[in-house]
Amino acid sequence: ANTADTTTHSERPAAKMMTMDVDRKDERKARGIHASDLDPSEFQQLLRQYYRWLFPYTRFVQWLSYGGVEKAYLQNREFSFTLNSAGQEVYVRYQSFANKEELAAALQSMNPVKIDIGAVFSTKPKDHSKLQNKAAEFVPVEKEVVFDIDLTDYDEVRTCCSGAGICPKCWVFMQAAVEILDRCLREDFGFKNLLWVYSGRRGIHCWVADKAARSLSNDGRSAVGDYQSIMTDFREKMRRPYIPMVARALDISRRYFFDHILPEHGQNILGDEEQRKKVLGFFSKDKLNNNVLTEEITRGWERAHNNEERWSVLEELVAEAPKALGTRLDEIILHYVYPRLDIKVTHQLNHLLKSPFVVHPKTGRVCVPLDPRKVDEFDPTTVPTIGELVSELDEVLAGNTDGKATVDGKATSLCACLEVFDAFLKGLQDENRAVARQIKEELSGRMDF
Repeated sequence: ANTADTTTHSERPAAKMMTMDVDRKDERKARGIHASDLDPSEFQQLLRQYYRWLFPYTRFVQWLSYGGVEKAYLQNREFSFTLNSAGQEVYVRYQSFANKEELAAALQSMNPVKIDIGAVFSTKPKDHSKLQNKAAEFVPVEKEVVFDIDLTDYDEVRTCCSGAGICPKCWVFMQAAVEILDRCLREDFGFKNLLWVYSGRRGIHCWVADKAARSLSNDGRSAVGDYQSIMTDFREKMRRPYIPMVARALDISRRYFFDHILPEHGQNILGDEEQRKKVLGFFSKDKLNNNVLTEEITRGWERAHNNEERWSVLEELVAEAPKALGTRLDEIILHYVYPRLDIKVTHQLNHLLKSPFVVHPKTGRVCVPLDPRKVDEFDPTTVPTIGELVSELDEVLAGNTDGKATVDGKATSLCACLEVFDAFLKGLQDENRAVARQIKEELSGRMDF
């Protein structure tokens, strides 16, 4: 058994489920147990079936072992489990596994409601308590650069939902975040192996798996994260001429802003007095005396018939205003659309992040990989739930007459997301081979010397 550090946490409040149309609700009830109908004991039973039959162990270990180029890479990786013990959450850290079989045995026996993935350490995390000098002998050495984006951080700008609420109108914020960050990471940093994952509830995670990213120090990770954190250094990064990252982000953000954020059918950000005051705040908080301008904007809005006309009022008046206000409309657009990162998650090498393919205990949805090139097609309400998957599993097993003891996840609703994961693994495989060749050449050079 692994040595474990345990901490008990109080149970979190229940999630608000996304409102779905009647036909979809009926379809889900016909196919399996809906997440909101599950009590904790039912969820635990379904999890056992999921870990026994459906968790993609082979693909998962293929990812985290990175082709076995560095032999201790998997066994020195930290995993943490959140367990349900008599209604209380117990957090179990410093788990580690030598291979797929050990990982599968642990998941199937411990049945965690959540799995977090941490850093690759200098030695096996499960043995850390045996070390004489932990500070020197047990240190994090590598991990993917990760990003965490959650819709709760958009509560000040979304008008449709708040807290755990989620709907197609505000999911647009996540679509914009994926498009903006994916292009930045690929075009500005040259990263290629990006794994985007739906969090199972109201957010998105990104794992940058390139060797160059995994090897970054805390300072390097901070530099990558801070480069993309426009919101923390807004006015400084909004100086003209815009740096390429800001210019590109604006091009993408304008499309989302005018299609989904400004219109009445979207976030309707100029639709009532409360929302209009927030936009006026971009002009009244300046050192400049903009009282006259805000009064002119308000009068113009009173004559306007819709949000498009109200935005036109802004454009006309800002064009006539002092040069210092020239970037203000762009600032408003980025304020509403630009990704809101939990930057502390990115900065720290030893920060843990929820694993892909975990089942969210509140929604019952699987944390599935998604294709950033098709992010506009991704609908979180159609992500398979554990109840649906177990119902599909029953059908597969009922038709299993050849005595096989395993089930291919592609025979279930996990098929599409497994294909996305396989494409990610294929890209990693190419890089792993290149790294292996480089290591071999370096070793050969030393032997020749």
